[in-house]
Amino acid sequence: MRVAGLLSGTSADGVDVAIVDFDGAALQTVAHGVVPYASDVREAILGASNAVTHTAELARLNVLLGEIFADALAEACRKHRIPMASISLIGSHGQTVYHQGDAAMFHGRAIAATLQIGEAAVLRERTGIPVVSDFRTADVAAGGQGAPLVPFLDYRLFRSETEGRAALNIGGIANVTILPPGARLDDVVAFDTGPGNMVMDALVPPFDRDGAQARAGQVNEELLERLLSDPFYHRAPPKSAGREQYGEEFVRETGIEIATACELTARTIAMGVRRFDGIGEVIVSGGGAHNGYLLERLRVLIPARIVTSDEYGVDIDAKEAVLFALLAYERWHGRPANVPSATGARRPVLLGKISA
Repeated sequence: MRVAGLLSGTSADGVDVAIVDFDGAALQTVAHGVVPYASDVREAILGASNAVTHTAELARLNVLLGEIFADALAEACRKHRIPMASISLIGSHGQTVYHQGDAAMFHGRAIAATLQIGEAAVLRERTGIPVVSDFRTADVAAGGQGAPLVPFLDYRLFRSETEGRAALNIGGIANVTILPPGARLDDVVAFDTGPGNMVMDALVPPFDRDGAQARAGQVNEELLERLLSDPFYHRAPPKSAGREQYGEEFVRETGIEIATACELTARTIAMGVRRFDGIGEVIVSGGGAHNGYLLERLRVLIPARIVTSDEYGVDIDAKEAVLFALLAYERWHGRPANVPSATGARRPVLLGKISA
């Protein structure tokens, strides 16, 4: 079965597309690419993310992103000469505009909430292919954080009988999956460690290529120590983070600069990984895997081999899009795909809603 996975991450750079073939338990990525957002679309998304906005703006963006996601899939198919008709199913994460994994009082009830936009009905209509979308809400409804979801894929790809491994994804937010030797699925622990690229990208848009500016800068140790005292970094998982913690307000209020932002990302990732004994290898994916200076800092801070997912045949930029292809495949076959030990959900649940 051929499934397309689509998403746009917290950095809101564009639409990641992966086309994946499934044969029972085996999966093979046959194509991957990124279709950037136009600058005005990205500005609109960021302006509506964790912000005071108008319902009309959200409603229009929801439909617009459905159209853009359909165009992105069509472009990827043309580029890689893959017939659209060969794709049986689409898994679309959409674009997160709000994520609050921890419940807080709201009109007399403890409420956790997550919202991804990119209307699945539009995507279904434009492509003629069934779509699975809205993957996080079922886990939240079952008492989970709705994140991270990537442990389900990490377990499939990187589990070892003999070695403890950590699968680290550095997107806008950094998250890590801990895979003990010989782990069963309910042994897996995963959580967001804190900022990934989000703060750095805000300071040096679109990004600090290879960490050159961070390398040349000076870390503000006093500010760094103050930031590292945040209880979030010291709290046991499950835990998740988003633009709500590390968006424009964070950058403005802290006055942080690029060298300190890079060090904050490296230190908080290291704090997360070093909570666990016996980790022999850290497998890095996501946009942050391109940042050579950040990887250098991780090699200093973490007593384990640091490699990229490319060494396991998984493109560092493709993993999350592959994840949503996998989650759609599992939902289509009626199988739960959350990892309660990672999200904190009370039970395994079916993830995603089907637009058939």
